[in-house]
Amino acid sequence: MSSAQIEIQIIASLVAIACAIPGTFLVLRKMAMISDAISHSILPGIVIGFFITHDLSSPLLILLATVTGVITVVLVEYIQKTGLVKEDTAIGLVFPVLFSLGVIMIARNADDVHLDVDAVLLGELAFAPFDRLVVSGVDLGPKSMWIIGVILLVTLVLLYVFFKELKLSTFDKGLAASLGFSPVIIHYGLMTVSSVTTVGAFDAVGAILVVALMIAPAAAAYLLTKDLKKMLILSVLFGVFSAIVGYWFAHWIDASIAGSITTVLGLLFLAVYLFAPSKGVIAVLYREKQQRTEVSLLTFLLHLKNHDEVSERHVNHLNEHINWQKVRSKTVLDLALKNNMIAIDNQIVSLTPKGEEFTSLAIDYIITNEDAQIEDMKADFFLFRG
Repeated sequence: MSSAQIEIQIIASLVAIACAIPGTFLVLRKMAMISDAISHSILPGIVIGFFITHDLSSPLLILLATVTGVITVVLVEYIQKTGLVKEDTAIGLVFPVLFSLGVIMIARNADDVHLDVDAVLLGELAFAPFDRLVVSGVDLGPKSMWIIGVILLVTLVLLYVFFKELKLSTFDKGLAASLGFSPVIIHYGLMTVSSVTTVGAFDAVGAILVVALMIAPAAAAYLLTKDLKKMLILSVLFGVFSAIVGYWFAHWIDASIAGSITTVLGLLFLAVYLFAPSKGVIAVLYREKQQRTEVSLLTFLLHLKNHDEVSERHVNHLNEHINWQKVRSKTVLDLALKNNMIAIDNQIVSLTPKGEEFTSLAIDYIITNEDAQIEDMKADFFLFRG
């Protein structure tokens, strides 16, 4: 492995970590698309900064692009607060205008420099190691690594100092305000950090990968945990994993590094979306199937409770009168037997004492909807779930 390959992976990992931290709070605040707006609308700030300094490495570009990002957020919120349009519509109105303005400025005045739309949108990590930071003749490594490293360090410090305020303002703005924290200041602070991070990663990885690294790891982590600290850690791990695997995937198929990392992020999110233990599609489908079976069981137990006639309690009654298919009937009977809710004697079904107690509690719950929770009852009575 060459030094350039190592540097590319380090830069990609640093960008992933730097993006995952603000991205987690954007996902929790249901503001995921604002990262897309910022990543595109900062283009005019970059272009204006270049016109002033004629240096793509000037800190002024980061400053002006950050200001443009904050202006984007202000405009989106102002339009949204009018009540005439929703937030997604406001985003769709603001960032295309600002991005188009930047594209026009590039086409008119900067078409002879490395500030083109392809670089802006896609970026190219493969070129990052060639732009070196040299101080007094000493090569300190790629500039991108130092820029994003400093931004990450500042982000970590801010996260440590303002973690409580961020957490409170994210989940309960009213409580944050009552405790003396200004949700507005915290909000615009988060937007500023998001803007700075986006600008810092812009030249190395491009807008598409910045958005992907901000949202996909956080969205995947959100499906796996409800704990904020764990979500932050998982977001960082997912981002770094995707950055490294995506790089080697690009190396293997000889494709765009940014595109490959984004693809890995998409596949990672798809895997979590399908297989997450509690919120995944498969888990949800299984839980819905389980609940349908348990509702059928409860219906059957209530039927037995309300009928003493032998004909009403015959096994075949499930198929003949309740109109259940044989598979469903067998599933319900097996679940009831496993949980010792019923006894079967000569094909006649009767409630056991345990079944009588559970059914009586269920009737009380249905009638009053008080002093009981059906899931707690199931947890107490059911040894086997459907």
